Amino acid sequence: MSARLLWVDDEIDLLKAHCIFLEKRGYEVTTTSNGRDAIDLCKEGDYDLVLLDENMPGLSGLETLSQIKAVCPTLPVVMVTKNEAEDLMDQAIGAQIADYLLKPVNPMQILLTLKKNIHQREIVQEQTQTGYRQDFAQISLQMDDARDTEAWKDLYRRLVAWELQLEENADPAMGEMLRLQKEEANAAFAKFVKKHYESWLTSSADRPTLSPDVMRHAVFPRLAEGRRVVFLVLDNFRYDQWRMLAAELADEFDLDEDLYYSILPTSTQYARNAIFSGLMPLQIKEKHPELWVEEDEDEGKNLNEEALIAHQMERLHRKESFSYHKLNDSAAVDHLLAGFNTLKQHSLNVLVINFIDILSHARTESRMVRELASNEAAYRSITLSWFRHTGMRELFRRLSALDADIVLTTDHGSIRVDSPTKVIGDRNVNTNLRYKLGRNLNYPAKEVFEIKEPKRFFLPTPNLSTAYIFALGSRFFAYPNNYNYYVQYYRNTFQHGGISMEEMIIPLITLRPKAR
Repeated sequence: MSARLLWVDDEIDLLKAHCIFLEKRGYEVTTTSNGRDAIDLCKEGDYDLVLLDENMPGLSGLETLSQIKAVCPTLPVVMVTKNEAEDLMDQAIGAQIADYLLKPVNPMQILLTLKKNIHQREIVQEQTQTGYRQDFAQISLQMDDARDTEAWKDLYRRLVAWELQLEENADPAMGEMLRLQKEEANAAFAKFVKKHYESWLTSSADRPTLSPDVMRHAVFPRLAEGRRVVFLVLDNFRYDQWRMLAAELADEFDLDEDLYYSILPTSTQYARNAIFSGLMPLQIKEKHPELWVEEDEDEGKNLNEEALIAHQMERLHRKESFSYHKLNDSAAVDHLLAGFNTLKQHSLNVLVINFIDILSHARTESRMVRELASNEAAYRSITLSWFRHTGMRELFRRLSALDADIVLTTDHGSIRVDSPTKVIGDRNVNTNLRYKLGRNLNYPAKEVFEIKEPKRFFLPTPNLSTAYIFALGSRFFAYPNNYNYYVQYYRNTFQHGGISMEEMIIPLITLRPKAR
């Protein structure tokens, strides 16, 4: 490791041993004894870091600091001082120093601050890559040993944690290594789901929390304790996106993080309606036929959510009042904020937020949006930017001051698709790229999860011979007609409806305001 340092101290001759220590480790050290010369040197030279004495004759350390920052705004400056006064520390930190050292300093202290402020990125990158290489085999073993839903949740958390670390601190080869391991994990997960999914629906012994269970497990117990609850459903919200938002919310909320499993198909029409009704799709159709909309009908598929919530509460003898708000854009969020106090009138407030789903569809349809969200990291970044720079941030600030528990979840996630599977069907087959239902479907059976008796899986059947098929991993369905154009258009888009960890293993978070 090497770098160019400027050391400014009116007693610089007494620090010669320190300078020699750094030079032996490859650093080039320029010294000066006053602030004026330091500013001139910064104008002329190209330094990686400045060590700046606070107490000097002429220009003080703080005065020198402000002028150095005017010349080189991004140059890290480490303040070195005998003064332990808190107000001085505050002034220095406010002036954006990189670090603060108290005299007398020893060489190893200086070396540590250089590593932290100059070499941190390369050190972190090296350690991250080493850590993932060492963990790679352990993840593979965990994949082989994953026998139940909790094990798969733990494995997915582990993969996401590495994905977030490696996106900032690894070379492309390491990212590709993780991508292939996730692909392998999704293939194993698909086999797991195919083997166990029906038993989850029919047996309570190995059933994880599924979409119809969410309100019964996470919302109603809190209402029963007399708590006010705000139930936030972010459409199409993945666990990795939640991890980005969690860092933004940690100062205002205590976070209780869990994951649950979306039902199939992992789409709004099925999964979100199951959340709000507490029923599987076939049960909704049978109990409330007026509220179920078939795939081939033009009516919106999620227009009856408020009524489904009311029916679930009535069925479970819940007497609490509730409000329902659908927030499709910033104007809707601003409208809610303007009437925020009305939330205090209800024990339960349900907020449905559709931005991420809209972003996913816009990315498919708009070349510009596709460029902005070109990969997984960019997709997460846009989600975080949306949260920070829209009314959503203010909404959470208001919620942090509200005497309520906030339950944040989603109906399903999404996966970036890249491998087409050819499907042939009649004109009545639905258009979703990750699941199909219809009659006389023709497809490669090994590349799908097929359900030929939908009623066994509590799925509605528009016709007696209707079958469902679900895409596995990163596959998507394509028709033979105009095949090449279709594949090129949809490859590397984010889709949902099928079977993958990203779509099925999704956040279920409780946030408790710290202000309370």
